[in-house]
Parts: sequence; structure tokens; C-alpha cells
Amino acid sequence: MSINLWRNLTLSGSLALICSLLLGCEIIRTADLILVNGKVYTFTWDEPARDGTPAANAPHDETGWHPDAEAIAVRDGVILFVGASDEAMKYRGSATEVIDLDGATAIPGLIDSHVHIAGLGANLERVNLMGVETELEVVEQVAQRARQTGPGDWIIGWGWDEGAWADRYPDMSLLSDRVPNNPVYLSGLHGFAVWGNRLAFERAGITADTEPPTGGEIVRDRAGNPTGVLLNRATQLLESALPPLTPERLQTRVIVGLEEMAASGYVSVHEAGADRELMQAFETLDGAGRLPIRVYAMLAARDEDLLRDWLDRGPRRTTQSMLTTRAVKAFYDGALGSRGARLLDDYSDQAGHRGVSGDQYGFNEAIVTDMIAAGFQVAIHAIGDAGNRETLDFFERIVASNPASLDQRHRIAHAQVVHPDDVDRFTELRIIASMQPPHAVEDKTWAEDRLGPERVRHAYAWRTLRASGARLAFNSDLAGSDHDIFYGLHAAVTRRDKELQPEGGWYAEQRMTPEEAVRGYTVWGAYAAFEENETGTLAPGKWGDITVTDLDPLSVGESDPGSLLGGSILFTIVNGRVVFRSPEK
Repeated sequence: MSINLWRNLTLSGSLALICSLLLGCEIIRTADLILVNGKVYTFTWDEPARDGTPAANAPHDETGWHPDAEAIAVRDGVILFVGASDEAMKYRGSATEVIDLDGATAIPGLIDSHVHIAGLGANLERVNLMGVETELEVVEQVAQRARQTGPGDWIIGWGWDEGAWADRYPDMSLLSDRVPNNPVYLSGLHGFAVWGNRLAFERAGITADTEPPTGGEIVRDRAGNPTGVLLNRATQLLESALPPLTPERLQTRVIVGLEEMAASGYVSVHEAGADRELMQAFETLDGAGRLPIRVYAMLAARDEDLLRDWLDRGPRRTTQSMLTTRAVKAFYDGALGSRGARLLDDYSDQAGHRGVSGDQYGFNEAIVTDMIAAGFQVAIHAIGDAGNRETLDFFERIVASNPASLDQRHRIAHAQVVHPDDVDRFTELRIIASMQPPHAVEDKTWAEDRLGPERVRHAYAWRTLRASGARLAFNSDLAGSDHDIFYGLHAAVTRRDKELQPEGGWYAEQRMTPEEAVRGYTVWGAYAAFEENETGTLAPGKWGDITVTDLDPLSVGESDPGSLLGGSILFTIVNGRVVFRSPEK
């Protein structure tokens, strides 16, 4: 038998031993998938310095970035080989799929470490109000949907910017006049405001006598009547009136959302707040082998019965499943745009108001503490400088009584406004700052109004936190922001919006380098999920999770960052399986 034939056999046990000892042949396992002729960045080199300077062993020199490989071979979901194309082809067998990347760029599979995936699935079927600037435009879109909807059925929309509209919230008058026969529920862009018509408020039983929940506000007219807008935790008053989803419909939304993420280049998402129904959907889909990409689930702290159930079960730490459940998501304060974020001093545009936080916003310190003691990672939403300080105080109390919790990689989700005195505490308490580059460029039109010219310099401060030694992870917080990775990278590298404004970048000193930006969605996301040994870089033994793009985000990000917005995804590969292939390929 020839050596070449031996190479194309899958050998194990005594057969492999005979080949190795008696014949002296080289055993090469055939691959299921081989990518060749690409620009491969493995990200196996050392981390950049805190100022973003590439490490000495990075594939970067005075002429820029250079790929450190050109081919990848994968078998049984695991990377076998990374290197030269001719070497990779030694792993080709009769059943191997070979993809010629033809110069396209392969990077470690993208990770969005803060999503609301069912919301994305739902939004793909709702009235899309993103970018709509006036009340009249919204009403026209809803009225158009009403003409296609049966009388009495709910019309649901999302995406009007509650931050930009905070000084001119609409009321229910025009919406009710134009759409009188369908209850209307319109969620704000970031989910911290809801706008409805008269029929929706009647269905929900919201009247002048209704009291808002703690941490919420019912916007009222001078006579005390609800105007049609609910803020912060009061949004649940209208949400509770929506018809319940069947388990099958929820599963469909999850699949639709995950498939959209796969088409956008993501191999994994971290669900930031799964209640009982959503967890059941995840578990059912995982059990049936229907999850197209990986899901790292954070249990919703507001579903306290669910947390108590998981206290008995403990974290599900396995990396063998497509679903991992070992974290909890809690809310400490509200959003900056709707003035719910808790600030140390008054809002610059609303004297006497500082937002809400803690138990006023539904944060149950006792049960979150119990979950940490049971070994769960905790991610806490904190936006304002007071909200972040008080959240850090909470983690400090936890560490004092439970020093082992330092190793649980807790996160502060958003970490949007951090007082300079609190920056170093992220490093001291080993807290990951889980941040959204798009939020900075989306909020810039009103953020300074809320914070004033001095305090805003400490907002969305990625560079400040990284320079202090804090760990970061980047994500979209979808469906509240566009999850397009090229938009995310562009925002991180330039601090400019999709219209390339402002020139030079918004508080440009907080920009990330292209390498840091990509790491934020790959290496750092893997670390946040305790999966750095399985993914985040491209190396033998790691999961076969790979994203292929039509542009080089490192070179383009360094030489012509505005062009990042023109990128597209060619392939998304999860577990060695192509889960998305561009129609052009």
C-alpha cells in the first residue's frame, strides 16, 4: 500500500501505530473543509499595548498589516491546520470541501457579546422606524400597516429614537385619529420608551389613575392624563397587554434572529437577559440540533423564579453544546437618552433630576448575590456615572465576602458614563466593560445635552478604560443598534457615524485601533464567555468558527477606515460547517 493511500485514510488505534512504527509514514487526517488562497489573520500573536501599539510579534510593520497565514483545514468541527495553502491541501480527501477564498480575508469567528435575539427576530416582522425623524412619518408608516391588518389586531413597531426625541415626545392624538381600530405598540430604539395609541392604552387599562412601577414614568398632560408615552420600567404596563407568543412562534423568532446573525458573520451571540420562555426556546432548539450558531445565555434577573430554579441546577459550563448557560443579566439603572440613567449630579438639561437606580429600578441585590455565590457570572446594566459607581460598589462588597468571585469575569454592560475616580476600579475588581461602539456615534447628537461639556468627555470612553488596564468586549446590544460588524468596526475606529460625521471623530481620543476593534468582537468576546481556549483565535485544536469578509479590516481600518462601511460577509463557518454563504459565492 502506498504512502499516499495511507495519508488519505482515517487511522486510529493499532492501525495508526503500525503505520507510524513499521512503515515510518506521516499520518495526515483528511479534513472536512479546507479554505485556501486567503488572507488569514489568526490573532494568535500577543495583545496590543494599552495605547493600541501592536505587539512585537504581531504581523505588522512600517508598511502596515500582513496576514500571518493563507489557509485553514477543519475536521470534526475543530481546526486541524493553519498555514500555507499547499500544506493545507495535504489534508484533502475524497469528501473534503475546498473553498478558494481568492484573496478574501478570514478572521476568527465574530462574537456579539450582548444581544436580544428574539427582539431581532421580532423586529424583522415589525414596522421599522429606525431613522424616522418626525411624528407624522411614524404615523404614516403605522397607518399603512393598519391597511394591511385586520381590525382589532395589534400593530407593533420599533426604532424611534427615544433619546433624540426626549424633548419632543409625541402624544397619542394623531396616532389614535389615523389608526383608531388597531392597538399600536411602538418601542423606542433602545427599549426604554414605548409609544401607543388610545386603543392600546385602553386594552392595557392605563388611565389617569394608574401608578407607574418603581423606576418608571407615565408621561402625562397638565390634567394628569397619559399622553401615550411610557418611560423606563413603565414600558411593561403596555407590554403586558400584548398577546402572548406561542412557544413555536418564539422559537421561530429565535431562529430568524440567529440566521440573520449568521448572515452578518457572527458565529456566536451572548443573549443578555433570557426569561423562562426564551430559555425554554433555546433549550428546545438546542436539543433538536436547530441552533445555527452558538448561544451563550444570560438568565434574566427580573425573572426571579427562573433564577431560583437555576440556583439548584448551577451553571451549565459545557463547551460541547451549542448552548451555554452560566451567566445572569441584571439592570441597575435606566438609559441616558430617556434620562433614566443614574447620575452623580443633575442632568445638564433637566435641573433637579438624576435618574433612577438600584432597587428603585428593580435590582434585587440579594438574589444576584446568591447567583454569584452559586458560580454564575453576572452582567449588570449600568449607564450613568452614579449607576456605574454603585454597581462597582456592589461588586466590591461581593469580593470582600467572596474573594473567589474575582475570577467569575463579571461584566458591566454599557459602562457608558464612568467618573474618572472609578476607572481603575474596573481593573481592580476584574470587571469586563461590555460596550457598544455604535452607541457613541448614535447618541452623540444629544449626549452632551444630557451630560454637559465636561462630563461627556468621560462617556463612551473605550480608550480611557483600556489604558487603565480594564478588559473590554464589544457588541451591538441589538436590536437597539445596527449589528452590522462593519458599522461596529467603523464606529470603534473612527468615532464617526454612517454619514462620516463629525469630521475627525467625536471625542476622537477615545478611538480604538483596527486590531483592538476586531479583538473586541473576537478574542475579547471569547474571554468574556470563558471560551478563550476554544475560540477567539485561529489555531489547531480551536473550534472551526471562522468569518470570511471581502475586505481586510486591519489594513482598511488603518489606511482608509471610512471604507469599512462598504464591507460584506462572504462566509460564516460554525463548527467547521458553512452556515452562511454569500449568494455571490
